Amino acid sequence: MLFRSRPPPGLEINLNLALFDLDNTILAGDSDYNWSRFLIQEGYLDAAIHAEKNEKFYADYKAGTLDIYAFVEFQFKPLARNPRSVLNQLLKKYIEEVIKPMITEKAYTLVRKHHEEGDLLIVITATNSFITKPIAALFGVENLIGTDPEEKEGEFTGKVSGLPSFKEGKVTRLEAWLKNKNLSLTDFKKSYFYSDSHNDLPLMQKVTHPVAVDADAILAEYAKSRGWPTISLR
Repeated sequence: MLFRSRPPPGLEINLNLALFDLDNTILAGDSDYNWSRFLIQEGYLDAAIHAEKNEKFYADYKAGTLDIYAFVEFQFKPLARNPRSVLNQLLKKYIEEVIKPMITEKAYTLVRKHHEEGDLLIVITATNSFITKPIAALFGVENLIGTDPEEKEGEFTGKVSGLPSFKEGKVTRLEAWLKNKNLSLTDFKKSYFYSDSHNDLPLMQKVTHPVAVDADAILAEYAKSRGWPTISLR
């Protein structure tokens, strides 16, 4: 059930934009959190050291208090410790065993609907692009804005490249991405953003059609107060 997103046909006035958060939105789970658990399971991380930190960062994220740079440093260390060839094999196994079971028929249907309507599709996520690019591809979406790990000579350094795609950073990264294609948010007749998290409110407030998906309590309350639609993809 794969399909491909189409590039924008110039500055077409009727072109719509469909943005999708990934974790706990079009995925029924969190790919970042589960990546660490998977690496522990596979013996590439020390459970005694990393399990507690992983839980703490995840709790901070849900509470809206995450230090994104501390989290990125934590998440990118395993990338720097292992050769790219090993990481690629681990990621392939992770996608098959952990990610594919998180993809629901409702999520596929939603993304496909926007594709068939000719919208410009982008997955925009705080999770690192090494993990999320192949996940976006499972939905047939070629365009990804994620937090990028720095690379040198084909290997990861453990550092972040550029601005993390988190909170206000999602707005900045999206605007830069569109500008690179001679576009802006105002060029779209309609702009949709689907998200589960109040961390995404800065970008949700920028689009014409924000949609709360299986929303956390803070986002659910905010969406209700603004009359935003709320849906479930589970």
